[in-house]
Amino acid sequence: MADKWRFLPILDVEGMEGPFYLRYDEFGADTLAQAHSHSWGHLNYAAHGSMQMETVGMRLLSPPQYAIWIPPKVMHSCTLRHAIVYRSIYIEPGLCAQLPAEPCTVRISPIIKSVLADFAARNLHVPRTPADLRLAHVVVDQLAVAPVQRCYLPAATTPALAAVLEALQADPGDHRTLAEWAASVHMTERTLARRCQHELAMSFGDWRQRLRFLRAIDALEAGRSVQEIAFELGYSTASAFIAMFQREAGATPEQYRREFCGIA
Repeated sequence: MADKWRFLPILDVEGMEGPFYLRYDEFGADTLAQAHSHSWGHLNYAAHGSMQMETVGMRLLSPPQYAIWIPPKVMHSCTLRHAIVYRSIYIEPGLCAQLPAEPCTVRISPIIKSVLADFAARNLHVPRTPADLRLAHVVVDQLAVAPVQRCYLPAATTPALAAVLEALQADPGDHRTLAEWAASVHMTERTLARRCQHELAMSFGDWRQRLRFLRAIDALEAGRSVQEIAFELGYSTASAFIAMFQREAGATPEQYRREFCGIA
């Protein structure tokens, strides 16, 4: 791993004046942050690209429109397989009581994005003026009511379902039906569907769509064509792939590529 991966610098917020600290960075592909924790909570957002963070027993992914919340004192690490433009707001422990107590993926509002973008444009790290402190508190208020998911792409615990998901990750374009997947692990379709809802909190089809969306982001950032990506992900037409991508990202693949993939 040492030959491939580069290590991200860990921000030391201990003893820092509060109640907020904002961080902005551009990280290259194949970089990681080793396991660590902070006494402050922090929201991690990839303005361009997507990131993966790991906590004990959990892997968290942040595709477009999502961010990752790490509460105070939670051990976590970060893996970046592709370049990202990174935004983070660190929040002192006293303000974290109203925020999620467990690490989670959060669907962030346009207001949060706009506030973080404004701070980044001004290269402001510590809000000091009453106006800037009010903006930072708006982020906390928005985060307190943001839709929360334990994980964007959750893992399974049942060996049979885990085997199905592992096979799909190896080949996201595999278009076998739920019934065919169930038969491959000696389950009924109904049982496999129940296991998906119980363990993943979503349907098999929704999980597969999220996987394909994440792979599409990687492929777009690698410069692959929309037609090629659609075919490899199992879509019969490019238009079907484009419709799925637009539902998830709020933009077409080409719009996403123009807006988010122009990273040096």
